[in-house]
Amino acid sequence: MTLMSVTPEDGPRPGKLAHLLGMIRFSHTLFALPFAILAGLMATVTPLDGGGSISVGWRQWLGVLLCMVFARSVAMAFNRLVDRQLDAANPRTAGRHLPAGLLATGEVAAFVVVCGVGFVASTLLFLPNRLPLFAAVPVLVWLCGYSLAKRFTVAAHLWLGVALALAPLCVWLALRGWVSTSDLTAPLILSAAIAAWVTGFDIIYASQDADFDAQAGLYSIPSRFGVAGGLRIAAGLHAVTVVLLAVLPLAAPEVGLGWPFGSAVILVAGLLFYEHALVSADDLQRVNVAFFNVNSAISLILLIAGGIDCYLF
Repeated sequence: MTLMSVTPEDGPRPGKLAHLLGMIRFSHTLFALPFAILAGLMATVTPLDGGGSISVGWRQWLGVLLCMVFARSVAMAFNRLVDRQLDAANPRTAGRHLPAGLLATGEVAAFVVVCGVGFVASTLLFLPNRLPLFAAVPVLVWLCGYSLAKRFTVAAHLWLGVALALAPLCVWLALRGWVSTSDLTAPLILSAAIAAWVTGFDIIYASQDADFDAQAGLYSIPSRFGVAGGLRIAAGLHAVTVVLLAVLPLAAPEVGLGWPFGSAVILVAGLLFYEHALVSADDLQRVNVAFFNVNSAISLILLIAGGIDCYLF
């Protein structure tokens, strides 16, 4: 075969690892990671009840990074695994890796197991704090449970919201340990804001499949209340998100969040308004822009502003 006869099909093809990373949209790990890092930064600057502060080294930060990567990988791969037949029946998702035959069921199942073991092993980096190790399996069960939730509850969107909201709380406890109930004010408010935010944008994303979900007997807010009703609920949840973010510096003054974070909250409110302006019950063509681009910007903006507040002001 000469070079002149080479066709695009003859060129290099993605390997299994590339397909696995593509299946879980590995690049979107950065979507949730900023909130874990933000919680970690807040945890390091917040004084302990008895005075003083915690010391966090490279080992703990590596633990945060690995736990986030492995946890998300488990959740996404498990979702693709248990939804493979539904994905094959849905025209929008029929091209995903398992329905398209790019990956085998056994390969994805093995990937889930390996990442699950990696997640549990990564919690050892937080020793002598044993809380992350004890919580590892329950956290994985909750993360994987989201993929099954839409089969029996319309609150599946909230399930996902709580799943992502676990990140700040878990990072806080992993770095500080159990100090007191009052010590959890800041991470709980941040987690509640994330839960409302994620639940809202998952409703927007699910609007694309409202008809399919109804036909397949799956539960979702858009299929239950209509796309227009779902978008209104999402807007309400995003309003709650802004309120909680605005309350955070006031409810947890010990963290030291000031005008940079407050300015970021105003910017986030504008981005959420823009997100809802991009979609309507009659036009869902820009859902991906609203879902990925806008929300990725929100997480990064809050991380940058929170980091500036924690270490420069």
